[in-house]
Amino acid sequence: MAKKPEFFELIRPDHNFDFVGKTKPLLATSVLLVLLSFLMLVINTLLPGRGHALNFSVDFRGGTEMRIDFTKDVDPSQIREAMDAGGFKDTEVVPLTEFKGAFLTRFTAVSPLSPEQAQKAENMLREKLGKDTVRKFEFSEGGDKAYLRLSKPSEPDAIRGILTAAGVTTNAVQRFGRAEDNIYEIVLRGLDSEVRKALEAKFGAGSVAQIPSVGSVGAKAGEDLRNNGIISLLAAIGFIMLYILVRFDFRYGPGTVIALLHDAILVMGAFAVTYKEFSLTTIAAILTVIGYSMNDTIVVFDRIRENASRLRDKKFPEVVNTSVNETLSRTILTSMTVFFVTLAMNIWGTGVIRDFAFAMNVGVIVGTYSSIFVASPILIWLNEKSIASQKKGSQRPKSSTTPV
Repeated sequence: MAKKPEFFELIRPDHNFDFVGKTKPLLATSVLLVLLSFLMLVINTLLPGRGHALNFSVDFRGGTEMRIDFTKDVDPSQIREAMDAGGFKDTEVVPLTEFKGAFLTRFTAVSPLSPEQAQKAENMLREKLGKDTVRKFEFSEGGDKAYLRLSKPSEPDAIRGILTAAGVTTNAVQRFGRAEDNIYEIVLRGLDSEVRKALEAKFGAGSVAQIPSVGSVGAKAGEDLRNNGIISLLAAIGFIMLYILVRFDFRYGPGTVIALLHDAILVMGAFAVTYKEFSLTTIAAILTVIGYSMNDTIVVFDRIRENASRLRDKKFPEVVNTSVNETLSRTILTSMTVFFVTLAMNIWGTGVIRDFAFAMNVGVIVGTYSSIFVASPILIWLNEKSIASQKKGSQRPKSSTTPV
């Protein structure tokens, strides 16, 4: 007779830990952590140096993110002062520990010409060249060029002089298109050049070694990205609930959805506490956590459904406890595999990779926890409500009619 193959199990299924008996204090802990996560969002808006519920990246807030490498030792507070003097208000400065003398700056400007400056320049052009002469002054947020349409020709140097007087720094002003159209292309000085100028005015010429990366997102685009991220999370949870309702029944769906919301909120709370950058990559990580948590919950619920029909002599809470114990080894091994891989990414990764890994580290822990201590207790509670409702319906006296 062939020997039955043995598989490695971290925890043998014949162990019987009393998970169900510990659900009340652990559910209370979950509720407390969820409330603290929301409270931390409010606290962050009041804390000096933070000012926002989450450390939203440029993706969501709009603005420019720029890495600046210095040739000398400088302090973040000095960089903020220099940027403020150069017209870049409320600049956030974060030292990049993996690169010596490198800083990540974040500010609201997305182009070298602000809307206020553009309006001032247009008003001065109309004043100097004549109201009827200036037909249109076109400038788009985030661009490095502007276009001036006149009713009669003018000298490019004269236009450039007016713009300089209005505080607009240009690299060139030249004719554009056909001569009879009287269109002039205004090449603005790059945003990185303006930042370099502001910093070197304080720290000295040559103090900025290089500006290797510049990324800008308009305020409207940032708002759209933020709204789309929220919609994607809600849509994912909605489709998951629909899947649960089709595969199981109404008792299983609410517990899964509440567990998923629990996981997403606690991951968000972790970012609120640490004030790590919350970006589109973080949204992707939360969606991954939701999928992982649902998969873990489905495994437990499948075993509960199997045992509910097999162990009819046991009460439903005992069936749930047995099922959790039987799947515990698989749950821990799967969670540890994902956790250690993402932990390595968190330790040795950089930038958005590290933020993604951090979200996954937190998500794996809370996702494993919620499958056992959030989803399962809610299932037990709904099952008890269902049984009580059925008993109440069966005990209701039937109405009788007296024949005439």
